[in-house]
Amino acid sequence: MTNADDQSFRPSSGTERGRAVRAKLQSAATELISEIGWNAVTTRGLADRAGVRSGLVHYHFDSLQDLLRKAALAQFKSVVDALLDEEANIRGGPAALLAITEDFAGSDAKSVLMIETYLSAARDPLLKDQLAQNVDRFRRALISALAHQGVPHPEAAALVILAALDGLTLQKGLDDELDIGDAVALLRTFTSAPQSGQHS
Repeated sequence: MTNADDQSFRPSSGTERGRAVRAKLQSAATELISEIGWNAVTTRGLADRAGVRSGLVHYHFDSLQDLLRKAALAQFKSVVDALLDEEANIRGGPAALLAITEDFAGSDAKSVLMIETYLSAARDPLLKDQLAQNVDRFRRALISALAHQGVPHPEAAALVILAALDGLTLQKGLDDELDIGDAVALLRTFTSAPQSGQHS
């Protein structure tokens, strides 16, 4: 291979290495946020978990907060994307959506990460704005589905469902054995389409 050929491969190789390092750092960030809390994550601890030099944190990201923000938002976006990709979750109505809370034990890594992200968004305007955009995507899809089903006041119903999803996750974090069956049944009556002959 000539020097020219060798040089042509270097940018691609460097780009791939950079992607790999960023992926390691973001993965380490999501783990540490869940394990020790957003504010307890340090540059050195993050680099150690990722198995890279601490200087690479600030080489690839504007700041530690920037890295934590990107890592958490990527995970949050993946959850929203999964919900939107599975049309049954939306078309199945409130009961199907609320049943999703079975996947969130409240104290598991995914649940804790989402809770930590919500809390941090209250102190980080940029995180708050970007998090709101992801929630809004899901809310709009839910409003459309509820309206299609004939549920009265679909905007309000969507808000109640989203609040229930968040709230039940928090409650399950306090009680791993919490049975949400009755709560789901009750919320279903609040957010169901009226039967024939009934008025909203």
